[in-house]
Amino acid sequence: MPPHCDSLDGPVVTAARRALADNDPGVVLPYVSVVAEDEVRRTFEMAARARDHGPEAAEVADRWFFETVVRLHRAGEGAPFTGLKPAGLDVGPAIPEAERALETGSADRLADVLCALVREQAVSRLAAARALRAKAGDDGVAAARESVEAALGLQVWAHGVYRQVTGPAHGHGAAHGSAAEE
Repeated sequence: MPPHCDSLDGPVVTAARRALADNDPGVVLPYVSVVAEDEVRRTFEMAARARDHGPEAAEVADRWFFETVVRLHRAGEGAPFTGLKPAGLDVGPAIPEAERALETGSADRLADVLCALVREQAVSRLAAARALRAKAGDDGVAAARESVEAALGLQVWAHGVYRQVTGPAHGHGAAHGSAAEE
């Protein structure tokens, strides 16, 4: 997952900030699983009490609340919590376009960006594999091995894109297909 849900300007921490500002833990609960709700509520209550003890205590309490909510969010995705990431990280073009699509109701720009990126990668990877194949027969086993790696790399990449496109969203649910497919 790109640096987004675990960043200080990502949607989870943004909701957690709003929850603290509004004194309403319900604002952030949609970002965690049902089984995590009690821990979020307990952490929220402790953080809210700690915030009354001055600006330094509030800063520590807020950070602890953010880390807890992001950790529980990531656990719900089946992903590890590796700490909060700073705000302003480059998340690439897809997330901003997805956010814009949610705002506008149109997926056109998002689809254009994604299709262009997939096309660019497919063309580049195919060209590299074909160039290696062309010289493989003349340059011995090492060159043939490099050609095979590039060809298999293209196939595995294409299958990975397929699985991402047809699989469950956001890391939720069972993986698409079976282990036998891989």
